[in-house]
Amino acid sequence: MNMISTRSHRERTPVIDGLNCAVLTRDQFERTLEGRVAALNLTSMRPANDLAASMEDVAKALAVVAANADLVSVVASVAEIRQVTAQGKLGIILGTQNSTFLEHDLSLLRVMQRLGVRIMQPTYMEQNELGSGVLAKQPGGLTAKGHEWVALMNETRMLVDLSHVGYQTAMDAAKASKRPVICSHSNARALCDSLRNIPDDQIRAVARTGGTVGVTLWPPMLRHATRPTLDDFFDQVDHMVKLVGIDHVAFGSDCSEQTKTEEQWQASFGPRGIYPEVTGILGDWFIFTQRFTEGYESLAHTGRLIDGLGARGFSEADVDKIMGGNLLRVYEDVWGE
Repeated sequence: MNMISTRSHRERTPVIDGLNCAVLTRDQFERTLEGRVAALNLTSMRPANDLAASMEDVAKALAVVAANADLVSVVASVAEIRQVTAQGKLGIILGTQNSTFLEHDLSLLRVMQRLGVRIMQPTYMEQNELGSGVLAKQPGGLTAKGHEWVALMNETRMLVDLSHVGYQTAMDAAKASKRPVICSHSNARALCDSLRNIPDDQIRAVARTGGTVGVTLWPPMLRHATRPTLDDFFDQVDHMVKLVGIDHVAFGSDCSEQTKTEEQWQASFGPRGIYPEVTGILGDWFIFTQRFTEGYESLAHTGRLIDGLGARGFSEADVDKIMGGNLLRVYEDVWGE
């Protein structure tokens, strides 16, 4: 049964993209707003960057936001998200997918929090001093310093994100955290056997903290043999809702829309790119012109997810939870605002 909304999208719960790394341009802001997205967790620092390079990344992002203040604002609280939504603008949450910028000094977390950074992963794909990423050669659990990091993240009310984090490190972090944790962009491995996806017990572990798992649209995490479609996204949502309940499922597009040449894409995200363990196991269909999930080639298409979830039988209230309400709850629980 297709649940048709009687309210405009601006009257509904704001849509939150739990993870995005798109290049910040005016055109991109306009496409994002066209897709009904009210706020997104921006990867504001490149994962491998040191402190100096990370600060340059943040400075550049802030400059672009300031130059487009009529369309976009940095937000650091749920109140600010609601405020910019009411203004018809896009809210940018500063996040990061690694801890490299800390350069062995956890006290820098307090500085980052003061700068407005609100979401952080302990690792990216590889091993570091906090724990193991999903491609660590000798994967292990959360290290002693990693436990200190979790405690300080809780103290500073920053949100722990366990996407890209290795299984045991993620399980340890979820157990150690006294506040909700998330996987901002992680699908269920039960439906798509990718190293970047997570097993059902890890989904349950995140849910037990009060957190959410964000279903993502990046093709290598949806289907391998043939090009994925929006139905694969909806199947992931169905699986997770049945597994942990409607309150623990969210949306994290990981749709970069970055303007790249085919050569640049092949070198980074293609089958023989940086992480062939993840991208090199797809079928011959995975080429530059089919690098997005069919039907979701842009954040401008996010409305299709809202409509499609309704067509799958989800009520308007449940769609609102998946597409933003659940993340807003977690943000408020952790940030305290």
